[in-house]
Amino acid sequence: MSQRESKAAAAYVRVPMPEPSTPWREAEYTVVDLELTGLDPSVHEIISFAAVTVVEGKVRVGDSVYRLVRPRRFPDADTIRIHGLRESDLEDAPVLDEVMDELLTSLTGRVLVAHVAAVEVGFLRPALEAQGLTLGNPVVDTAALGAELGRLTAKRSLGPGRNGGARFAVSSPGLSDLARALGLPVHRPHHADGDALTAAQVFIALATLLEPFGLQTLRSLQRIDYLAPERGIRAGVRRLGSRLRGRAQLL
Repeated sequence: MSQRESKAAAAYVRVPMPEPSTPWREAEYTVVDLELTGLDPSVHEIISFAAVTVVEGKVRVGDSVYRLVRPRRFPDADTIRIHGLRESDLEDAPVLDEVMDELLTSLTGRVLVAHVAAVEVGFLRPALEAQGLTLGNPVVDTAALGAELGRLTAKRSLGPGRNGGARFAVSSPGLSDLARALGLPVHRPHHADGDALTAAQVFIALATLLEPFGLQTLRSLQRIDYLAPERGIRAGVRRLGSRLRGRAQLL
């Protein structure tokens, strides 16, 4: 580990994470998207990552990070059809260990946000463990927030004496569908940089729309569980469908 990486790791350990009682607008977030060679962290690898910062309820584009990563085993044709990253795109990229300090810096002291977060968490945990670290970020899942908003607005619109009301409905928990349902643009789907930016905008919109329902703190957003990260990537894959194309439909 280089001196620069050691400093990034030390800062990740030293800087405290936001308290659960923090109003969500006062916390800082890193929205992460990973492109992968498959869905099993024990055999598959990260081939690109993007991290987008959200501060004070706004995207801070200047802090964004995007990297291609050279894997030990290059992606096969099935996964290339999803993310479009070929061996020729990755052969000159750095290996993950060489760029982990950039990802660590983005994650330091911030809440981790991802769409279907069990996938990102399942790969980030071993990546940090390889650096001698434990993933300690609070996790918020935009797929979970979208499902919760749909549930709450359906309950409100159907409740007695409510006289209807605005109901949020989306055709699938996919990131692109969720963004369109919120009236937001979809940026470069199935590319880490585009999906991270889309997810960041989706997160801000959903957190704002959930505020009137009393979901105003980090704790209240974090507890909404679509695919609990602690149940691990395998449980997430079983619920979503074990094939990679199942994940593609969610993005």
